[in-house]
Amino acid sequence: MDLFNTISQAHLPLAERMRALTFSDFLGQEHLIFPNSPLLRAVKTNSLGSCIFYGPPGTGKTTLAYIIANQTNARSVKLNAVSSGVADAKKVIEEARDFLSLYNQKTYLILDECHRWSKAQSDSVLGAIEKGEIIFIGTTTENPYANMTKAIVSRCKVFEFKKLKDEHIVEGLRKAILDKERGLGLYNVSVEKDALEHIAWASNGDLRAAFNSLELAVITTIPEENSEIKITKKILSNVTNTKTLSIDVDNYYDILSAFCKSLRGSDADAALYYAFRLIHAGVDPLIIFRRLIIHSAEDVGLADSQALVVATNALLAFEKIGAPEGFIPLSQAIIYVSNAPKSNSVVVAMNLAKQAVESNPNDSIPTYLQDQTFKKEKSDIIYLYPHDYAGGWVQQQYLPDAIKDEIFYTPSHNGEELNIKIRKKGE
Repeated sequence: MDLFNTISQAHLPLAERMRALTFSDFLGQEHLIFPNSPLLRAVKTNSLGSCIFYGPPGTGKTTLAYIIANQTNARSVKLNAVSSGVADAKKVIEEARDFLSLYNQKTYLILDECHRWSKAQSDSVLGAIEKGEIIFIGTTTENPYANMTKAIVSRCKVFEFKKLKDEHIVEGLRKAILDKERGLGLYNVSVEKDALEHIAWASNGDLRAAFNSLELAVITTIPEENSEIKITKKILSNVTNTKTLSIDVDNYYDILSAFCKSLRGSDADAALYYAFRLIHAGVDPLIIFRRLIIHSAEDVGLADSQALVVATNALLAFEKIGAPEGFIPLSQAIIYVSNAPKSNSVVVAMNLAKQAVESNPNDSIPTYLQDQTFKKEKSDIIYLYPHDYAGGWVQQQYLPDAIKDEIFYTPSHNGEELNIKIRKKGE
């Protein structure tokens, strides 16, 4: 590394300087990166093709894209979908064609926030992807199946990234503290163990956020007389804008468990108490909202479908309003979900359906339910259109023959499901 590169590197954020350069340095995503994994085999044989990496921020999507490009000795050009357009994409494609014809070198187009591209922007790279003139790797925090044009998604392999575990965050921070070339090794930094664990907790699986917090803490902390920069949990709690938890890890999970079980047990008073005990201790309210929304479907379900509506709208209100006023709709939702009639029939049905799929992966769909548009041989059995019959329902087999008598969803006797049960009996 020459002098100018060293100077330019020094001005980069710690998260950028500490990007993993090889697969062995990459943290997390063990479901994608493991010995002889399909992804690694494809990279090793230079046959990966275009991809979309989606998942939470700070989980290594762009980093992995760079590693793949480097491992295959290819060029990599990075664009951001927010600030780039069709002209930028065309320029990359033209340069990629030149490098491919002159040097036989492939080009990876790494597009951050790829879901922000319009249909016209996405269409501008389709031809180059199909011809192999570029290898497209899009990174996004949004589900591409719902937020990207189908044409580009169909031409890409889609890989889902997961939030990093706390141990991954701590490992990355330790490396940064010791690394004298790219990290903070020249600062003579000492970080308490519980301080590192606090960063990991506060970052919520986002390594970039964790690096930013650590770097800010180090450069703003006055060294002690021996020139040591000592980072404590208290210092980091100020940097991460989160209260120092007044509960330990075990208590955190115990209280969260008590909150969930109070919802399930229809005790609104206890659920409110545990929710605000967590908030008072410094827990992100969004964690409570997530559990509340899950329980509105898991434990209330179709006994009162409004529970899910109330819970999700309370989250929306909190995101728009913020604290402390946002705690009012949170409390309303907690009380509603607690007092709603309970049924776990949705979860039971979901699990039974999953088991049936795993046990019968190749069951054929009844011919009269298949799309007949391009079929040369039409089904002998006529599809019965429910709206042609009284009540909008007619007896007809929908499941494959091998599991035609299976029942996954059984309504409970509680709340609105009692009406569903009566209606199904009438059928």
